[in-house]
Amino acid sequence: MNDNETNRKEPINSLANDPFDVLIIGGGIVGSGIARDAAMRGLRTLLVEQADFASGTSSRSSRLLHGGLRYLAQGRIGLVREASVEKMRLSKIAAHLCQPLPFLFPVWKGAGWPRWMLSIGVKVYDLLCGGNNLGKSRTYGPVELLKHLPGLRREGLKGGTSHYDALTNDARLVIDTLRSAEAAGATLRNYTSFVAGVASNGAWTCTVRDQREGVAVEVQARTVVNAAGAWSAKIPHSTVRLRLTKGVHLVIDQSRLPVSEAVVLPEGDRILFVIPWGERIILGTTDTEYQGDPAAVRTNAEDIDYVLGVVNRAFPEAQIKPDDVISTWAGVRPLVAPRHQKEGAPSDVSRNHEIRMGEPGWFDVAGGKLTTYRLMAEQTIDQVGRHLGKHLPHSRTAELPLSAGPHSGVLPPPVQRDVVAESCRNEWVVHLDDLLLRRTSWHFYHADQKAVAEQAAHWMAELLGWDPEQVALELKRYQTVAEHAPG
Repeated sequence: MNDNETNRKEPINSLANDPFDVLIIGGGIVGSGIARDAAMRGLRTLLVEQADFASGTSSRSSRLLHGGLRYLAQGRIGLVREASVEKMRLSKIAAHLCQPLPFLFPVWKGAGWPRWMLSIGVKVYDLLCGGNNLGKSRTYGPVELLKHLPGLRREGLKGGTSHYDALTNDARLVIDTLRSAEAAGATLRNYTSFVAGVASNGAWTCTVRDQREGVAVEVQARTVVNAAGAWSAKIPHSTVRLRLTKGVHLVIDQSRLPVSEAVVLPEGDRILFVIPWGERIILGTTDTEYQGDPAAVRTNAEDIDYVLGVVNRAFPEAQIKPDDVISTWAGVRPLVAPRHQKEGAPSDVSRNHEIRMGEPGWFDVAGGKLTTYRLMAEQTIDQVGRHLGKHLPHSRTAELPLSAGPHSGVLPPPVQRDVVAESCRNEWVVHLDDLLLRRTSWHFYHADQKAVAEQAAHWMAELLGWDPEQVALELKRYQTVAEHAPG
């Protein structure tokens, strides 16, 4: 038996030994944060995820820690303040996953916000971070802005502003949060699905199934937290009402659009980002209605044409073409559907979160942003503690650093065997796509994806004891997942 199975995969029957204080459904960023908070406050904690950790929305975001400057124009000052404070907290507890980045926001005549409004907005934005953002905002005239972005469209350019947010690695944020949760005593299982739950005598009897072995077991839990993100409305007992929107991102080589600072491009009632990512550039995101299976969301030609159209209009000399796209990813935002108001445009739907106890001991957590996951977790466990009648210690997740892996960072680690060994032994890797898409981002970063995949599969075979047939199956699975899940 390999180290991964020895250290990380106890038999599923062991879950039936003793009751848990809290069973968490969903291994994305919210569920991971809740597991960390619960375990650090002394609760016996179990988290189950039906696929791989971070395989849903939490590995398909814009990879930003931000307060949401555009929400100021919508009057959502409380939301911006909340997210801004959390951004600064994450810059302390996860400094390795928080790369401060200036965001240049050009203004053209007759398009988007006027410069005077933006100039006020970025100053308010700094204040909402506690007056100490990751960097100081500025206002630029056209000539000065063009020194930073010489390829920008000059016609009608009125200048612009800059403000600071941060680049992160969303999937790594999940994994490092889980490492911290496990260090505090949480039991974590990916490829384990929640099947059903029955409440009786103030507790829940829940059936969970190991997806790899096909074995189900009954688990006792005093409380259950549904944090399944885009899947949360479909969980038995859920009271969640969601409005799903689709977001698409493209990756191109930095030579095709050589910018060293992020750029915010206004497009109608929303914005699109140009984000430096090492030797690459991330372009996105879209925000369109989505009503299909969250696992089947993908990037199509229309999405690519839309994103490239916005970028090429802003940088007319670049003329980026679909053939320049190295990789893409697509995901869905699980926004809380308005209960008493008429639905507007997707970009108008609030990013606020909700925590509801629909039945005694059953908590639904929905909505929110990547940046606010830690706060959502703290508030959830506060409610769980009150329901259990326990005087829990105060949450310390805003103060104690995450348990970072040796290769964890904003940029992908080098393609090396020791990276694969660490992921397989200590980061719950089961399949090749777990490694390439979520632990390392190698799939999205490298143009020679086939060669990288074959080399990684060879290293995993050595470490996990795969025979040639298993290697072939894993390469086939990776190809299918890479084409049909992230885009």
